[in-house]
This record gives sequence, C-alpha cells and structure tokens, in this order.
Amino acid sequence: MGKIIFLDVDGTIVDYDNHIPDSAKVAIRKARENGHLVYVCTGRSKAEMPEEIWNIGFDGMIGGNGSYVEHQGKVLMHQLIPFEIAKQVVDWLEARGLEFYLESNNGLFASRNFRDAARPILRTYALGKGASEDQVSNMEAEDALHGLIYGGELYRDDLNKISFILHSYRDHLDSQKAFPDLKAGTWGGRGEAALFGDLGVKDINKAHAVDVILQYLGASRSDTIALGDAKVDIPMLQACQIGVAMGNGGVEILAIADMVTDDVRQDGLYKAFEKLDLL
Repeated sequence: MGKIIFLDVDGTIVDYDNHIPDSAKVAIRKARENGHLVYVCTGRSKAEMPEEIWNIGFDGMIGGNGSYVEHQGKVLMHQLIPFEIAKQVVDWLEARGLEFYLESNNGLFASRNFRDAARPILRTYALGKGASEDQVSNMEAEDALHGLIYGGELYRDDLNKISFILHSYRDHLDSQKAFPDLKAGTWGGRGEAALFGDLGVKDINKAHAVDVILQYLGASRSDTIALGDAKVDIPMLQACQIGVAMGNGGVEILAIADMVTDDVRQDGLYKAFEKLDLL
C-alpha cells in the first residue's frame, strides 16, 4: 500500500463554479495508478456527488463532514440525525421563516421557497470563493448544489446534515441553544462568512472519519496526506501526517498547514501531488 490521500471537494478538487480542472483528474488517476489510495472527504452527502466527480475514480468517500464513511462500496460507518430531532429542526426552521435543505445520501431535500431565497446567497458565496460576476450572473441553486429535490418529504430519518440560510448570525447562535445534541456550524464565502448555518451529528468530524478508514485498513497515520481549503478541513489536516492547504484557502487553514499549494484554478492539486512524489 502506498500513501492514503484525503481530498476535500469544494475548493480542492472543484472550483466554486463547480468546474474540475483537467490537471486534478490527471493527478488523482495517476496517484491511484501508482498504488496510492484516494478518498474524497467532504461536507457533501453522496447525493451531492455528480458523476463527473465520481468518474475520476476514488477508493471511497467520507461524506457529511465525517458522518458517512465508505471504502470501495462498503459502508464502514453512517451516523444519522435521529428522526425526532430532525423533525424538530424542520419545525423550528419553518417557524423562524428560514429556508433550508436536508442533506442525505438519497437527495438534498429543499424547503418550499429555497430556490428563490438561495439565489443571491449562493451567488455571494461563489463570488467570495473566486468566481467572476459573469460566472454567477445566471447561477441557480441547482447549479451550486447537485441533487436538490423540491416537494419531497421533509420529515426524514436519513439525514447527515441540515443547512439553512441565515437571516443573521443570531439564527446560528439560537440553533446551538435549541439543539444542544447536534453540532452547529456556519459556512459562507470570502473569509468563510456566515451565510448558511448547519446542524449535524455531534462529536463527528473529518478527523474521526479518517481514523475509521485507517482502522479498517490497518494502516498507519504516517502514510496519510490531506488536502483542503476551509476551516472545517483543519481537523482532517491535523489528523494526517502531511496537511496541505489550497492557495485559495482561508487564513486559518493556511496558518496550520504543513504545505501550501496553488489555487484550485491554478492546478493546485496537481502541483501538490507532484511535489509530494505521488505522480
């Protein structure tokens, strides 16, 4: 066995216009041909992974920021938000007038008015992550979030995470108080501004999921490499022997990384793989 590589998706494999640099595809395929294992390690749920990404070829997936772990088609771990708590969250969001989507491996189930409410927010998000005005001028929620479903059942027992549009930071703070048994976070554009709140399984993160895979493989942490661009990726980078931050990363991850590569749009993933002798 060669190295074990964990890759964030948004801002690492794909840019914030959902474009995959050809160099990234080449790097991942060459690394696997050379005997290295490559996993996606993302906040996305499986339904949010389009074929264009899967067809690159991976050895497995960590999804939902660590709630779901899969190796070569075998599910190693899947921790879900309990149904009764998920139902309470939906009711709470609707009562506050907050539009949301429910993240599961079976789809991203959106609230009734999510499309219209999300349009300006997701454009702001993409702009903050480096997209141009031209690239986002016609962006719809479906362009940014693969797997969105409207009109589906919103009381669900298959949820990895729940994301919701913030009216203000107070919504996030109140969600922490309302649901102490869940992990509350925020995500957004430049500087990881708080545009969305999210609620997920408590005591779960990407580092924990990395440990699940290493234990299953009987592998050593000394053989691990992680690449990411956001604050949520920091536990993953710290859990691996070598942590690489993308050049488009936030200030927090740039500060803790063992190595900083170029921007995702400037072949950053390929250049990192080349420097680490994975190709």
